[in-house]
Amino acid sequence: MKDDELICRCEEITQAEIKEAIKFGLKTMTEVKRFTRAGMGLCQGMTCGRLVMGILARETNQPLSEVKPCTSRPPVRPVPVSVLANRVTDDDQN
Repeated sequence: MKDDELICRCEEITQAEIKEAIKFGLKTMTEVKRFTRAGMGLCQGMTCGRLVMGILARETNQPLSEVKPCTSRPPVRPVPVSVLANRVTDDDQN
């Protein structure tokens, strides 16, 4: 795989950007995700997660089985702000 190849299509993150983050000292999927935004796009890492894990394992010389995936955080799909703004509270029900 070439360094200029897109790993995260949603956020347009290349393999080179992920490798650079790892060289910067990041050692976990969560750190790489927060630093590069790989896995934060519309697919929430469903497309790129395993690729990023593979790069992380290879670059840190650890078995793939030891690389822990990121945990998903809601919302896992985009939610219009209007949905959140129209939330019913306990005060509204009285």
